[in-house]
Amino acid sequence: MSKPDLNLLVTLDVLLAEGSVARAARRLRLSPSAMSRALSRLRATTGDPLLVRAGRGLVPTPRALELRERVGQVVQDGEAILRPAEKLDLGRLARTFTLRTGDGFVENFGPKLIARIGDEAPGVRLRFIPKTDSDTTPLRDGSVDLETGVIAKSMDPELRSRALFRDHFIGVVRKGHSLSRGKITPARYAGGRHVLDSRHEIGNGPIDDGLKTLGLERKIVTIVGGFATALGMARGSDLIATVPARHTGNLRIGMHSFALPVRTTDITVSLIWHPRFDADPAHRWLRSCVREVCETGVGQSGSRSG
Repeated sequence: MSKPDLNLLVTLDVLLAEGSVARAARRLRLSPSAMSRALSRLRATTGDPLLVRAGRGLVPTPRALELRERVGQVVQDGEAILRPAEKLDLGRLARTFTLRTGDGFVENFGPKLIARIGDEAPGVRLRFIPKTDSDTTPLRDGSVDLETGVIAKSMDPELRSRALFRDHFIGVVRKGHSLSRGKITPARYAGGRHVLDSRHEIGNGPIDDGLKTLGLERKIVTIVGGFATALGMARGSDLIATVPARHTGNLRIGMHSFALPVRTTDITVSLIWHPRFDADPAHRWLRSCVREVCETGVGQSGSRSG
């Protein structure tokens, strides 16, 4: 089987973008007849008409619509690979990067990351937005540069990712709380009043499963929107918050943290981005800054169960 002519990808990208043989020919500096021949070759290669007559113009077929974004990305990647590498001048770099992060990430890692960025590239600005769902559209459309979080099984396979750190859940109470003294047994932990992060289902998590095997159940008295709010509630009451240790190090200062009396599974927090930025020197530099800040870690690590 003969290999397809990869030069046709550039032609297809322009044809689908222009929707016109004449305009595509002008853009690629070809004659209309040469572009018509190229379209014929594309139709033969793909087994689809791609562009069909509708009135006085051409409209894409369903197959063409399916290919349009994929072909555009392949052409962009190819151009990036063949483009001479540019030397990144951090001192003159002026750019705003948007990071979409989970609850607690900004509070815990943001200050150190901003300081690192400011030292190396004072013209760079970071824009943090909350990650409220697992929709990856902002990464694909370029409105978000980087995202952090636990990778979902349903994540788009075209996205790139790299593990930042592993985290584990701990219990947190105010100083002077009864659980700040003595051994934390499953019965003492379950017997308290708990504040729950709304992203976790009541009674169906690994902590509750572990307690259930012992005939115990937590009493959830309030549900809040995130770990930071849960810790704020626990700081001013007798509520027990259960949060990831590394995500909340700075937020737990002045509070008492303890290892959970039931075994839980660690989570891996990753950095996620779209492949369009793989060859971007500034983006590569930003990714390295985030990784190094997370590797160093800040705040209290917290205790963990054995």
